[in-house]
Amino acid sequence: MKQSIETSFLEIIDKLKGWLGAFIENLPNLLVAIIVMVISFYISRKVSKWITKLASKKIPQESITKLIGRISATVVVLIGLFLALGALDLSKTLNTLLAGAGISGLVIGLALQGTLSNLLSGVILSFRKKVQIGNWVKTTGYEGEIVDISLNSFILKEADNSMVIIPNKTIIENPLKNFSLTKTMRITVECGVGYESNLEEVEKITKKAIEGVYHQNEGTDVEFYYTSFADSSINFKCRFWVDSKDAKNRLEAKSVAIMAIKKAFNTNDINIPFPIRTLEFSNKLGVNSFNKESPVFQN
Repeated sequence: MKQSIETSFLEIIDKLKGWLGAFIENLPNLLVAIIVMVISFYISRKVSKWITKLASKKIPQESITKLIGRISATVVVLIGLFLALGALDLSKTLNTLLAGAGISGLVIGLALQGTLSNLLSGVILSFRKKVQIGNWVKTTGYEGEIVDISLNSFILKEADNSMVIIPNKTIIENPLKNFSLTKTMRITVECGVGYESNLEEVEKITKKAIEGVYHQNEGTDVEFYYTSFADSSINFKCRFWVDSKDAKNRLEAKSVAIMAIKKAFNTNDINIPFPIRTLEFSNKLGVNSFNKESPVFQN
């Protein structure tokens, strides 16, 4: 028993010595492989920037140029990996990997179905002319500027400067509202006036106030509609066109319009009422209202 244990121990020692000797023997090749991978990674970054810059001169769509740059960087890294495996004398291993690529590709494809779907969606989004970096869009409950379309995700920067990362598959499968495709935008302002107001006069003054701050092109007049009889006011809705491409322009236009309407109403003594609740009691309570002959309770 003791002899068998010693024999096994000696075999383990011999194997460890053999591995150490092989490691020392292949150490130069390992260093060469590491240097090749580091150089290929560095070159891939330079190639990606150069290809992206070169493609941007021919292709105006930024998302496509970024996609081409990422693909070129991946190709350089793969070439470096093959050279590193060759330096390690692992050509047989490389051939085995290539031979099993068909079966392994099927297995990996099934396991990474969601990732591959996002990858394909990213390629599709990169080639869409109506979805470009810098556009202001609204999709899946989020609204902001497109800052990047990567191979896996769609990145938005919202008005509060927060970043929203959305899977590309979600963007492809859901509606997307692009505010940057048109140069003009319709703004809606709602307000109310008192019941004593001259409604025809209110309409004229409101339209004139809007036209004074935002010139309307031919065929795009200011629209004015009364919408409801409210508790304290007669409500109306005013719509007009402005040059706008993002949420900030829309908010600025609405703010300017509200100030113009308020100023015009003040000048013409038009009341913008607010809800008031009046409480009225049928019996007036007071100290003098008590009957002097009412009984007084004493201890």
